[in-house]
Amino acid sequence: MKNRVVITGMGVITPVGNNVREFWESLVEGKGGIGKITKFDASDYPVRIAAEVKGFDAEVYIDMKSIRKMDLFTQYAVAASIQAVEDSGIDFENEDTERIGVIVGSGIGGMATFENQHRNLINKGPKRISPFFVPMMITDIASGHISILYGLKGPNYAVASACATASHAIGDAFRIIQREEADVMIAGGAEAVVSPMGIGGFASMKALSTRNDEPEKASRPFDEKRDGFIVGEGAGIVMLESLEHAQKRGAKIYCEVSGVGFTADAYHLTAPDPEGDGAYRAMKNAILCAGMKPEQVDYINAHGTSTEYNDKIETLAIKRLFNQRAFDISISSIKSMIGHLLGAAGGVEFIATVLTIVNSIIPPTINYEFPDKDCDLDYTPNVARKRNVNVALNNGFGFGGHNACILLRKLNVV
Repeated sequence: MKNRVVITGMGVITPVGNNVREFWESLVEGKGGIGKITKFDASDYPVRIAAEVKGFDAEVYIDMKSIRKMDLFTQYAVAASIQAVEDSGIDFENEDTERIGVIVGSGIGGMATFENQHRNLINKGPKRISPFFVPMMITDIASGHISILYGLKGPNYAVASACATASHAIGDAFRIIQREEADVMIAGGAEAVVSPMGIGGFASMKALSTRNDEPEKASRPFDEKRDGFIVGEGAGIVMLESLEHAQKRGAKIYCEVSGVGFTADAYHLTAPDPEGDGAYRAMKNAILCAGMKPEQVDYINAHGTSTEYNDKIETLAIKRLFNQRAFDISISSIKSMIGHLLGAAGGVEFIATVLTIVNSIIPPTINYEFPDKDCDLDYTPNVARKRNVNVALNNGFGFGGHNACILLRKLNVV
């Protein structure tokens, strides 16, 4: 008998709110967080817009000495983890910390740190490279900081699978608890690549929207006029527990994680399989893992990047799996509001999916103005909608053909 796994705590740092309450209120209101880049001078770049985190004060969570040893992505991860731990109400002093672990990933890691230290190397020589350069840059370091902060000695590592990173991290944590290798796991992702190389690299790929003069309308998943995604930043971290452990300590429970599906396209480095095969199998496998049927799914939090091929192919995969019922499922992409948080996307969007179930409200896909004949499902255009959601899927797909889907449900759904 496998352990059942539930969500007991959540924390976010996002372009539309630096805690769960602000984040959810912004989503329901259809409030966007995309604007002109302020972190560096982007005037010579073809892309001058991004979804930046606003008003983040690391000192609320971390002492200044430690901040100096952390890249911004790690600061975001630690802050969101502290929120999740506090939200869960857990007291680690009363727990067996050898059975509590951390899996927090990043698609890219400390890119800004790499840029800064490379600048030191070129301008000042190798002796001016910081001794903290490597531990600030590497993607696993966020998990390390979180485990050290709380003294957690269970499974501890990072996942890096591009834009599927946080989804894989949460899925791995789910499986670890299922297998009784841990009682509690902190999991999710963090990213901070609104930097010259980050924006420049994605812009060179022609992956980003160049709607520089109206940034608030630049991210438009499933809309015919979409022209690329928007780089976002932040973190989404959750506390997962076995149902038995959560009930024993009297924890509040948001909902249940019941299934995961991990697949590969094995097709192209950056483009999705044209038949949507990997996405189709990831969703199918998540449903099978949960012991459920496609007709039980009420809502899909889509990957929905606002790129030509992702949105078209994700739609195709949904229709292939659900057939005619695909038209009755509510779908939305919150990337229309928060941009694409890359390695953090799956964590933040997982939390949005949890809140959709808890609050019986579907967050909208904003900027949906021009229907696309290839994207003809119900994307909850522009305005949030009341709907009872018992079962939901959360999709995450990454460069390299990595696909991850997680199935969530209300705790008492049979």
